[in-house]
Amino acid sequence: MEEVKAYIESGILELYVLGQLTATERTEVEVMASKHPEVKAEITAIELAMEAYALENAIAPSAALEDKILAQFTETKAQPKVVPLYEVKNDVRIKTLRYALVACVALLVISVAALFSVYTQLKLANNQIVSLSSEKDKFATTVTKLEFDKAGMQNQIDMTETTEWATVKLAGVANSPKAKMLVYWNKKNKSILINHSAMDLPKTDKSHEYQLWALVDGKPVSLGVFGENAKDAVQQMETIPRAQAFAVTIEPTGGSVNPTMEKMVVMGGVTI
Repeated sequence: MEEVKAYIESGILELYVLGQLTATERTEVEVMASKHPEVKAEITAIELAMEAYALENAIAPSAALEDKILAQFTETKAQPKVVPLYEVKNDVRIKTLRYALVACVALLVISVAALFSVYTQLKLANNQIVSLSSEKDKFATTVTKLEFDKAGMQNQIDMTETTEWATVKLAGVANSPKAKMLVYWNKKNKSILINHSAMDLPKTDKSHEYQLWALVDGKPVSLGVFGENAKDAVQQMETIPRAQAFAVTIEPTGGSVNPTMEKMVVMGGVTI
């Protein structure tokens, strides 16, 4: 019984009455109706309900449209003989079917309009979701940048409050006069730190990055490479026991053995 109930509630019987099923599906419904009186009774109930609805909501066609439609039904020129299903005198049944047809067309138009409205609302909701997602990404990026800058500022404060670290200011050269950055050199263990949030260097392309150099007894010594988009505000470079100056050049990704002098962007002397 549960299976029959589920079959009735599936909506297939309504589609059967409306003639929206394939031949195979119609056969299936008719087999179920012959086996189960409940199914047959439900089909009858649906037919009566639709007929009642059609009569209640029927829209009388204009006289011109009515005459045109009836003329197509009554035209006999070059047409095979048609055997009427009902007596001509049964004019009420013909009008009922005509009203039902008009009601079905009206329902179809309403359904299409409703579907279009739902589609429009779904599209609007999807656009709002995309917009919210974009705003969320922008907010997350802003928060990350603020945290990055906060870490860099805290590092600068820490360096000024201790005598263990010496701050070396690197200024721009002729090729990049506005460039600048800071290098922190530990006087005890000779480690080197750079602060990404406190630097302003010329942009590089995807195939190049920055390389830090120390000038030791007139010879350049590489202290490692670093890029523009660092994850941490402070980055540790290679240690150096002594140096007379620091400089940064733009080199191919991975760094170079010797600095490209024409690609130097900042330089600063050590005063400690």
